[in-house]
Amino acid sequence: MPPRKPGTLLPLEADILIAAVLERRGGQATFHGFGLARVIQEQYGSRSLTAHGTLYKALNRLEDLGLLTSDWEDPAQAVAGRPRRRLYQLTAQGMHIADRVRADRTAGRIPRFAPETA
Repeated sequence: MPPRKPGTLLPLEADILIAAVLERRGGQATFHGFGLARVIQEQYGSRSLTAHGTLYKALNRLEDLGLLTSDWEDPAQAVAGRPRRRLYQLTAQGMHIADRVRADRTAGRIPRFAPETA
């Protein structure tokens, strides 16, 4: 795979940001990877999500970029017999970039998280 241009998002990263906005607008301030995978598959089918390992790597990249934050689920809220989940949340910058991603996709452009430089 060729290296991506600086400031661009991979299609899965763009899908994650848009799905996170949908979750937030649906009343879910935080989301976990498996739930997000379901939303992405409902919205885009299987074209962008190939494996959960791919999803979690993309979530980590978005967190490294400051577009998401994460923390472990409160043990008091965890379901017995199930491991605690990592919960993710969009940052203010993530919300802004998600809006830009949607506009870029609508205009047929490659989604970006940073302005192009000369």
